[in-house]
Amino acid sequence: MTFVITQACCNDTSCIAVCPVQCIRPRPGEASFTTAEQLYIDPATCIDCGACAEECPVGAIVHHADLPTRLEEFRGINADYFAEHPLDDVTPPRLTRPRLPRQQPRLRVAIVGCGPAALYAASELSEIRGVEVTIVERLLEPYGLARFGIAPDHGQTRLMAERFAPVLRRPNVTCLLGVEAGRDVSIADLQRRHHAVIWATGAFADRTLGVVGEDLQGSVSARDFVAWYNGHPDSTGRRFDLSGRRAVVIGNGNVALDIARLLAQPAAVYEHTSISPNALQALRTSGIEEVVVVGRRGPTHAAYSTAELLALAHLPEVDLLALPGETSRTEGAARSPFGLGRRLGAVRDAAARTPTRPRRITLRFGLAPVELTGEGAVTGVLLERSDGTTERIETTLVIRAIGFDGRPTAGLPFDPVTSTIPSNAGRIIDPSTDDPLPGMYCTGWIRRGPTGSIGANRFDAAETVASLLDDFAQGRLPAPTAL
Repeated sequence: MTFVITQACCNDTSCIAVCPVQCIRPRPGEASFTTAEQLYIDPATCIDCGACAEECPVGAIVHHADLPTRLEEFRGINADYFAEHPLDDVTPPRLTRPRLPRQQPRLRVAIVGCGPAALYAASELSEIRGVEVTIVERLLEPYGLARFGIAPDHGQTRLMAERFAPVLRRPNVTCLLGVEAGRDVSIADLQRRHHAVIWATGAFADRTLGVVGEDLQGSVSARDFVAWYNGHPDSTGRRFDLSGRRAVVIGNGNVALDIARLLAQPAAVYEHTSISPNALQALRTSGIEEVVVVGRRGPTHAAYSTAELLALAHLPEVDLLALPGETSRTEGAARSPFGLGRRLGAVRDAAARTPTRPRRITLRFGLAPVELTGEGAVTGVLLERSDGTTERIETTLVIRAIGFDGRPTAGLPFDPVTSTIPSNAGRIIDPSTDDPLPGMYCTGWIRRGPTGSIGANRFDAAETVASLLDDFAQGRLPAPTAL
């Protein structure tokens, strides 16, 4: 008897801390942790105690006897991981509780942002006696991507907000919503009132295709589209035309699959989710029958996770399709090979499938967009293969899901190549000297780029907080001059 980690895994690793036999991998510090799609339980070692399931913040851990049919594959996925990564070290990780130096019993920290990266940092800091945390968030709602970046039908993953909520209720945490750093309060003001400032603003600038016609009506960014269906305050009043028969999504990461799934499924699927009323009404009248997901490279380079791809194959009213000639491309994988066989198998199954349902998601590979066609509004997208031949797909909606970038902030260094704040172990550095800026830190996507699941931010935050506490203990932080 064993428990199984399934699709909703957030990589938070709370389960690892409570496992009495340490049979959950990979663990923080292991080379594969930063690239792992999810965590896995070794079925040969699990003692069926259920501690991990009780601790999991998103309900992703299920007893194998209770696995629904759509998640049955995860029994094999968990077992396969340990076939490739045999469990050897079961020594529990060392847990240390940081304290402030006795000669410095008070520490004031400002955190800019209120998403997962910010709240993980706030959680670690506010557990320490003598620390006061002030969170500054420009929106009137907290939780960032945990609230506005998760697909509305991923209800389990949305439970992360419930995990963060108690942090905001701690007596030594003050959350200032509707306050924008740089507009309502300057960086200098934050520095005068705090020993340290942690920048955790995420990466929300759009990446562009750089092709002719990208500015046509009907050409939209994934950021804007996701914000619209999740009811982000910045998207109030936005409208998207879903009257056409086909939509094209450029990109092959998890965001692209989220959008394809939302557009392809009947509106009834979302009736009792957190989807915005405007988006739900648009889906009720949608004419979309096919969503084409276009990747520049072959299926071995696709950035979506195994779990998200398999989920598309189990949609009850949607066929997952692909073209046989495009799925045979087997150039070297762009990332860790674990799970690659299952992903390729799912894509090839899609290529062999005969459509029988009224709606479909079609995966396309080896195609680069070179032009969005139309006059005033999109009527098609011109795609080019590596051999120079082209194909035009008719569509009235093109959504680019090719990633996000961080935005520069006045007064802070910024690397335009990586679109991140230059840092070392969370300390913001002067790129001309590599010296740390006293009292200035960063964490999350603005530090490492837009990669990793929600839980990955926990370890970014832990490293940043460790650097901050070490600097405080060593007397390297400037004392606040205004209280």
